[in-house]
Amino acid sequence: MKFKGIQKKEEGKFITRYDVAYQTVDNREKIYEIISRNRQLDSIEALNGSRPDSVVVIATDESGERLLVNREFRLAVGDWVYNFPAGLIDAGEEPVESAKRELWEETGLELYAVDDFIGPSYSAVGFSNEINVCVVGKARGAFRHSTSTVEEIEPNWYTKAQLRAMLQTERFAARTQAYCYLWSRM
Repeated sequence: MKFKGIQKKEEGKFITRYDVAYQTVDNREKIYEIISRNRQLDSIEALNGSRPDSVVVIATDESGERLLVNREFRLAVGDWVYNFPAGLIDAGEEPVESAKRELWEETGLELYAVDDFIGPSYSAVGFSNEINVCVVGKARGAFRHSTSTVEEIEPNWYTKAQLRAMLQTERFAARTQAYCYLWSRM
């Protein structure tokens, strides 16, 4: 595919929709619709992105025997989905700062140890260029309701056996599902 250009179609409060034009190997035009957090995409370099938009928190309890997973009502699907705590990186924030803030906002827990950093990856590569990074660590504290009234979140700790059972019956965000599957088998 040869990149030919990009055109802004609609700008929303949080995302902007674009048409990205490509030329296929048989010289046909391919227009691909995407959404982006970037309001000013104007080149292939901007489309590829370099700065992460969001952070994902992968945390165990202090013993390392239980994994933190939120049960969260997701507006886009109108249903409850199991997902790691996550959120946008605010202007001027470093990913670890964002991870600590998002974890506290969504669960009331403190991210007190950062063991690893994974990134960058695309959140939904089929229709968006949003980039996220993962902060892996340990959390502690007492659960409380989200600080946002538009986020219905039920955080909980899960053992490997619990997650193995849940993976058979519950809906998960893809990255959370993949990680939980592997972690539950370790």
